[in-house]
Amino acid sequence: MIATWPEIAEKQPSMPSPPTVARLERVSKNYGSVHALRDMNLSLRAGELLALLGPNGAGKTTAVKLLLGLTSPSTGRVTVLGGDPTDPANRIRTGAMLQVARVPETLRVREHIDLFSSYYPNPLPLETTIALCGLAGLENRKFGDLSGGQKQRVLFALALCGNPDLLFLDEPTVGLDVEARRALWDEIRKLIDRGKTILLTTHYLQEADALADRVAVINKGQIIAQGTPSEIKARTAGKRIRCSSQLDLKILQAIPGVVAVKQDRDQLEIQTAEAESVLRELLALDPQLSGIEVAGAGLEEAFLALTQDGKNETFNN
Repeated sequence: MIATWPEIAEKQPSMPSPPTVARLERVSKNYGSVHALRDMNLSLRAGELLALLGPNGAGKTTAVKLLLGLTSPSTGRVTVLGGDPTDPANRIRTGAMLQVARVPETLRVREHIDLFSSYYPNPLPLETTIALCGLAGLENRKFGDLSGGQKQRVLFALALCGNPDLLFLDEPTVGLDVEARRALWDEIRKLIDRGKTILLTTHYLQEADALADRVAVINKGQIIAQGTPSEIKARTAGKRIRCSSQLDLKILQAIPGVVAVKQDRDQLEIQTAEAESVLRELLALDPQLSGIEVAGAGLEEAFLALTQDGKNETFNN
């Protein structure tokens, strides 16, 4: 289990208008003829967790690399902590956990954390990092001998050990079991409570829903939606209807207000922002309709609705 965060710093006072700590302004990034990002605007506010969601190849990794100063924009401007992301003064206030990270397999866990801590002026104590990241008992194991989930916890420790103000977490819970994932969520929440700012990328939509203050959805190199998880769920596929019916899926898809339809075993699942009118139409088309359930749609349904071709709706908060 991951330990609780110690009292190492007082929580920063809340601010009525949190300043922007990282920003992409009209940024485009091209790799030859491939347009990874197109005139993209994205802001990360102090003390928030922003979840950046998108299909594979949407541009998430490129956006993170730009904010870390690992690549430069083709056009537009990137600022982090008020300046250039490559500025050493800004880099020592930033931590990153990347899926593309490569660390020596033969170094031990303790050696990795000691090495990364040495890059920062005020790192966390080694034992604090070990406890926070659930690595007790693994300190002397070689990185190459760890399981996939244990390696993820080491990478989280390397992002955290410098006690940075700004954290980039790229798929941080891949390979973790349910208990370890929930424990890591708790630690991420405590980081936010203590004034840290986090950009999270994840394919676990439940994770974004549970942790994010705001969500930005990227598709084909452009931000197509921004808002709180509740706003995005409400403004896209706001309701989910489950029912049993013999109606053809094509008939259901043609009903005004229906966003998506799928067969789930012996029931149909319909996503809609207009549950009442869709239900009336369903009952008119099929008087034998049964097993009706109506519930609020989750972030996964909203994400799928937004990223389907022809279904994009841009809104901002």
